[in-house]
This record gives sequence, C-alpha cells and structure tokens, in this order.
Amino acid sequence: MKVASIYGPAQEDLRLVEDTFDRIKHVENFPALSRMLEHVLGGGGKRVRPAIALLAGRFGDYNADLHVPLAASIELLHTATLVHDDVIDASPSRRGQPTANALFNNAASVMLGDFMFAHAAELISRTDNTKVVRLFAHTIMAIAGGELHQDLSAYEYSQDTMQYFARIEGKTASLFATCAKGGGMVARCSQAQIDALTAYGLNVGMAFQVVDDILDFAGDEQEMGKPIGSDLMQGTLTLPSLLLMERYPKDNPIKKAFRTKKPRAEFVAQAVQMVVNSDILDETYGVARDFRDKAIAALATLPANDARSSLEDIAGYVLERRA
Repeated sequence: MKVASIYGPAQEDLRLVEDTFDRIKHVENFPALSRMLEHVLGGGGKRVRPAIALLAGRFGDYNADLHVPLAASIELLHTATLVHDDVIDASPSRRGQPTANALFNNAASVMLGDFMFAHAAELISRTDNTKVVRLFAHTIMAIAGGELHQDLSAYEYSQDTMQYFARIEGKTASLFATCAKGGGMVARCSQAQIDALTAYGLNVGMAFQVVDDILDFAGDEQEMGKPIGSDLMQGTLTLPSLLLMERYPKDNPIKKAFRTKKPRAEFVAQAVQMVVNSDILDETYGVARDFRDKAIAALATLPANDARSSLEDIAGYVLERRA
C-alpha cells in the first residue's frame, strides 16, 4: 500500500501544507537558515500526521484556511523534535540522509529546532482557537516528558511494559492524538466525535511506535536509514527487548550490554538474534494489531464517509510499513 494513495479527501490540501513549508523555507536575507530549513523540510516524507488532522476536520465544518495551518504546525512540531532528537543521540543520519547536526553542528541544529518550534506555535495561533493552542502546548509537554523519561531511564534494565507504554504514549502517540483531536476541534465537531477522533489518534500512534520498535530488530537498514539494534545501543528498552528480558531474566545479553552504559556490539547483536529467532516479534505485532483494531473501532460512531475510510486505511498502513 502506497501511503499517498490512501489520503483521499486530504490529498489536495496536503499540497497546501507543502506550500506552507516552501514559504517557511525561504527566510529573507538569511540564506544559511534557508539552506538548513530546506534540508530538514525539503525531503517530503509521508505526512501521515498532517493528513490525519485534515481528515479529522471532515467530520465537521472543514475550513482549509484553519485546517492547513493546523496540519502544517503539527508536522513542523514533529520535524523539530526529530532535529533535537538527532542532536541528543548524536545521530549521523536519518532515513539514509545526513542529519542537521551532522551537516551544521549541534549548536546550530538546536537553534534550528527552536526556530521551527516557534514557527509551529505561530501557525497554530492562526486557528484562532485558544483551546487548540492549549492542546498544542500540552502536547509539547507530553512529548518532552516522554523523551525525558527515555533519556533518564537509559541503560536501566529494571523497566517494565507499563512504563514502556506510558513513555511511548508521551513521545509518539500524544502527537497523533493531537492531530485527530485538533482537526475535530477546529471543525467544531461534537464532543462525542472529538472523543472518538482522539481515541483513534492515540491508538494509531501507539501502533505506530510499536511497529517502529519491531523494525529496529527486523527492518531493512537501507530503508530505515539506521543500523539494526540502534535503540539497544542507545540504552532504550522497547517492547521486543522487554519481552526478551521477561523470558530470560537471568542470562540475558541486554543486561550485560547495559551494565557498562557503553553497550558492546556483540551483546546487542546477540539480543537481536535471540528476538528474531523467537516468536517475540509475532507477539509484538499482536500488540500493534490490538492498538490498530482499537483505533478503527473508535471510528465506528463517526459518519461512514471518505474521510473515515482514509483514516481506517491509515491505521492499516501503520502496521504494513517497512520504514
């Protein structure tokens, strides 16, 4: 399934989102900043999050003049968090391309992320909806909290699955929930519809991150743009690794890797092989499918229109993607 083919009624206005990015990338009398913005925003991307925001608006009073800035602000916020993540992780590449910090140094990349956060806030203010602005602020706090939790718990092998789910809800699913909820709020949907859209976004986001964590063990390195086992090398426990530790609580290569806080590659490779050669990934996919099914079920009370069909397709795509 090609993701662009499932956006349906959002496809046309996604082009307006791209037009918004084109204007942001052109900073008058500051060519260096324009080059940096072109690098991080010019690669296109699947634009799943802004598509969800635009589709959610189709269940109420859809207004492109309000929904396009909302969708653009969400994608800009997401991209800014990636820029900061790459600085924190000292990542040389993302999706097979050099990161901003690899090209422009850490200090400039941090400020680039800050510039994008500020632009995202300006865009969200164009909705003229203080509740949506408040939602946006709470989402930034949730993302930052999730990332802080991940950073502060790095190399701690005493974590459990409940802590994992709480962490990914903050760092990933909260933004998906905001896409759907914000789209409904701007469209002045009923509270019942907004609640349904929020549940959809949250569960799609949870499924998205669980699949991401599966791909860290079983993905294609060229498609992913990063080495297999990257999370473990950075001291991050994900669902497959947590399930491995539950099955082998004593003789476990993850514990051996994390005890040094500088994971030895052979222990990480051993952990990856143990996961791949077991049914752990099947069990993890089962968890992702449960989140997908909850997301689709949340849409059942909404009108059966093209937007709902596209949201259902997006939930399916999240499980099928390879990068």
